[in-house]
Amino acid sequence: MQLKRIVLGVQYDGRPWLGWQSQPNGQTVQDMLEKALQSIATQPVKVSCAGRTDAGVHALEQVVHFDTDIDRSLTSWVRGVNAHLPESIAVRWSSEIAQASEPELEFHARFSARARTYHYVLYNHPVRSPLLSGRVGWVFRPLDEQKMQDAAQYLVGEHDFSAFRATTCQAKSPVKTMHEITLQRQGNFIFLTLRASAFLHHMVRNIVGSLIAVGVGKYEPEWMQEVLQTADRSISAPTFMPDGLYLAKVDYDPKWNLPQQISSLNWFA
Repeated sequence: MQLKRIVLGVQYDGRPWLGWQSQPNGQTVQDMLEKALQSIATQPVKVSCAGRTDAGVHALEQVVHFDTDIDRSLTSWVRGVNAHLPESIAVRWSSEIAQASEPELEFHARFSARARTYHYVLYNHPVRSPLLSGRVGWVFRPLDEQKMQDAAQYLVGEHDFSAFRATTCQAKSPVKTMHEITLQRQGNFIFLTLRASAFLHHMVRNIVGSLIAVGVGKYEPEWMQEVLQTADRSISAPTFMPDGLYLAKVDYDPKWNLPQQISSLNWFA
């Protein structure tokens, strides 16, 4: 049978899992998804994702692909697979893309991505909420969101983001293009949206930690520019908690005709 490339949109709550990438203990999102796919395909399935997420990080729409010669309906790759997944993981949509004549022309969940968008949700309140545990980042000191927004603008554009890069990062280059960073307060919640060509390991959480340092008054907004220019990870703030981080969207060329969904974080407010 002819090999088919299947693309899935996957949503997950990262709290029960040790991140996306497969590990020997099997307690990752990738392990759970591949196990469920195998139940439907009746053969081993290996998937590639748009971007690996760390332990405790969520996804509103992770995009993955895999190749198979098994003939299944697109509905089977959604409802059938979901029947074998834990409640914290779900396939939201599926699509089939015809194989290209040359490998470089084929769709790839990671390499075909044009940009990635992350949301970070902050709960800014003097007292923590047990109902939000693991779903938001908590800051008990008052935050000045305007100063945070002013600081964030220094990061927009093409830069060397080494100052916000984890020491374990395996990316070939620290130079990325930040398309936009926006902040919006709704009551006790602050929603941050970061859209870039790609992100380094821990880059979003390191940026959020530094923006919080500005927001609580430890530094002025101009400090963010100084940190960026040093390219020194030891100068920026500590890595902030993963709890409020969501992989929200991956941008692709419209020619792939993926049935991507627009997800909102407004359920928090």
